[in-house]
Amino acid sequence: MLDFIKINPQDNVAVALHPIEKGTEFETVTCLEDIPQGHKVALKDIAKGEMVMKYGLPIGHATEDIAAGHWVHTHNMATNLSGEVEYTYCPAVKEVSPLEAKTFMGYRRKDGRAAIRNEVWIIPTVGCVNDVARTLVEQNQDLVTGSIDGLYTFTHPYGCSQTGHDHAQTRKLLAALVRHPNAAAVLVLSLGCENLTHEQFLAELGDYDPERVKFLTCQQVEDEFEAGREILKDLCAYASQFEREEMSVSELVVGMKCGGSDGLSGITANPTVGRFSDLLVAMGGSTVLTEVPEMFGAESFLLNRCVSTEVFEKASNMLNGFKDYFISHHEVVYDNPSPGNKQGGITTLEDKSCGCVQKGGSAPIVDVIGYAEAVTKRGLNMLYGPGNDLVSATALTASGAHLILFTTGRGTPFGAPAPTMKIATNTPLATKKKNWIDFNAGVVADGEKTLDEAGADLLALVCEVASGKKTTSEEKGFRGIAIFKDGVTL
Repeated sequence: MLDFIKINPQDNVAVALHPIEKGTEFETVTCLEDIPQGHKVALKDIAKGEMVMKYGLPIGHATEDIAAGHWVHTHNMATNLSGEVEYTYCPAVKEVSPLEAKTFMGYRRKDGRAAIRNEVWIIPTVGCVNDVARTLVEQNQDLVTGSIDGLYTFTHPYGCSQTGHDHAQTRKLLAALVRHPNAAAVLVLSLGCENLTHEQFLAELGDYDPERVKFLTCQQVEDEFEAGREILKDLCAYASQFEREEMSVSELVVGMKCGGSDGLSGITANPTVGRFSDLLVAMGGSTVLTEVPEMFGAESFLLNRCVSTEVFEKASNMLNGFKDYFISHHEVVYDNPSPGNKQGGITTLEDKSCGCVQKGGSAPIVDVIGYAEAVTKRGLNMLYGPGNDLVSATALTASGAHLILFTTGRGTPFGAPAPTMKIATNTPLATKKKNWIDFNAGVVADGEKTLDEAGADLLALVCEVASGKKTTSEEKGFRGIAIFKDGVTL
């Protein structure tokens, strides 16, 4: 088993693949102190002010002289990031060679879209009816029969006492969930006096199939549970007509994100997802990369892969727009990573970002889409959204992602409305938290698999999940949404 990995020939640090004891040798360096798993060791003397290089890019600068063999972390290095950057487009688009598409067993919707789950959803338009929605789910499980995969609701605290853009963002997100293909049928549940009115919601939703989408306003009926059950009977009858059939993976849309990252995220799990992304794109499918703040400092990995000047400008505007969002709230753009990230070996936002964007593989970036906007172009897409796990996973679902690949070095149990596959960066996590983890990318650090092999294995598992295999979070019924809030509460 390897002790360290030097990711790029230009790097002046290496990453420990497991806990390393003082005195261990790597290349021409002897460790002068213990190095925790996922953390960095200096491969040469690094002078105060000199750039610390990882992934072939600067991830910060030394705040003191660092001797070769010493641990490199928050105590002796800091970020280089500040505010906006003027980006220059130097196209370096590498076309993906087409591959024969694999297949999965999915559902064909009446509008022609593919789906991987056949569920009935209850979407509350306001937090006041959350308990009504939960009770309707609990009391009507007997309607889940035949090909129906489940009856679920996704509660939230919004839909009222919001204004302007913040109000519009909630409305847009909820309408996007109603349109999601994994929902065979949807009950939109309202109270009746909220400022997200029925008329507003209909305008946001646009054309819809009245057999698939039905509405209930609780203040307009005597017994919302009785009225809700009658509607759910019709919706479940509609949903039960769909059966699985063979489909091409070229119809899949897969979201990609990371959370609870560690120093191995950018070495094992994220590049494994990147290999998967390139394979799916080569087969005609689509992937979606989000977490905009976790692209700061790693833009060079992404922007020159945009397929056109138009897409480049959308991407650079998205990046600087998110920095403006931080600054407008009097926050610095580099206030990341989290305490858990740092404990796992990530030191600066550049360090985190360079590992995060590995999920995007090497395929061209075909489009940049806004919050709660749907993927319309096949290939690798960038999505406007924050790094927060629940908010970004919800945004990926709203973009039309059939399932989400979620890499983690620390572990997390949550699930989005779309099936959420947890991918461990290291074997100890996968072994300890089998009830959370669906795939172990730690085999790459263990030397058991190459990244290409792990990526191919991940594609095979994605096909199984798309065909009905439940993720660990699905098995436990862990599902939820979080809406990206940016405004006052009245």
